[in-house]
Amino acid sequence: QVQLVESGGGLVQPGGSQTLSCAASGSISIFAIMGWYRQAPGQRELVAVTTGYGTKTYADSVKGRFTISRDNAKNTVYLQMNSLKPEDTAIYYCNVKIGPTNYWGQGTQVTVSS
Repeated sequence: QVQLVESGGGLVQPGGSQTLSCAASGSISIFAIMGWYRQAPGQRELVAVTTGYGTKTYADSVKGRFTISRDNAKNTVYLQMNSLKPEDTAIYYCNVKIGPTNYWGQGTQVTVSS
């Protein structure tokens, strides 16, 4: 069983920056995909994911503004968010996908508002 502990989040002004981190318990295979999703009222959507070898995928809406990184030794994934916009406001969920199984963090609220 994998448990995910998220940190970061909170209130930030438009144009500001924020970093989220997510630490996974246990040993996470380099083949696992780690990343972030978000949910405003409506569907949960992919924000960014990365493989253990560094292949990264971003939602079009965050390309050029958000950067995902991963520390395999620490089983931790980060999301650096820059140039934040009000439409980035959502609950952000950490995700680890191991084979067909998805593990989710508890979610952390990010609110972009002046």
